[in-house]
Amino acid sequence: MDGLRLGFALSGSFCTIDRVLLEMQNLVDAGARITPILSFNTAAIDTRFGTADQLRQRLESITGSKPLKTLVEVEPIGPRALFDILVVAPCTGSTLGRLANGISDTPVTLAVKSHLRRCMPVVLGVATNDALGASMRNIALLKNTKHIFFVPLRQDNPVDKPNSLVADFALLGKTIEAARDGIQIQPLFL
Repeated sequence: MDGLRLGFALSGSFCTIDRVLLEMQNLVDAGARITPILSFNTAAIDTRFGTADQLRQRLESITGSKPLKTLVEVEPIGPRALFDILVVAPCTGSTLGRLANGISDTPVTLAVKSHLRRCMPVVLGVATNDALGASMRNIALLKNTKHIFFVPLRQDNPVDKPNSLVADFALLGKTIEAARDGIQIQPLFL
């Protein structure tokens, strides 16, 4: 990871953010240079998992960079070739739907669109309660989209949330390394 320039976008799924931040720290420790990107919601909403201000402070502490939070801030990602790989983790069902349908009306989805214009890899770490329901069609569509790679997923609570899938964030680094070589690690569903 030494010197790898990563854009790292977070979109909701507030209950998984602590796990994502742990992996982000591991990537920084391995030498990655990370620029955080926040969806409108992660930049503004206070939840039982913490406040938006606390999240921004943690991201700055881990990465040494201020998070990008607006459409204007993320638009230059592609034209200026800012990143080698763009990670979206957690990637919510709403974000999956936007990406699958070419809607780029949030900082996260516009960052992906801008990055993909250079045909560079995007890694998605999905966390959504409807992955095996309404969001499955978007996962399938994006699975067949060039330059999109997924962190392997598993059911996180099959009894109480039978349609829910969450990426195994411990495999984020391995997924990034494989995506750099154009490879989707397998199995996709754990």
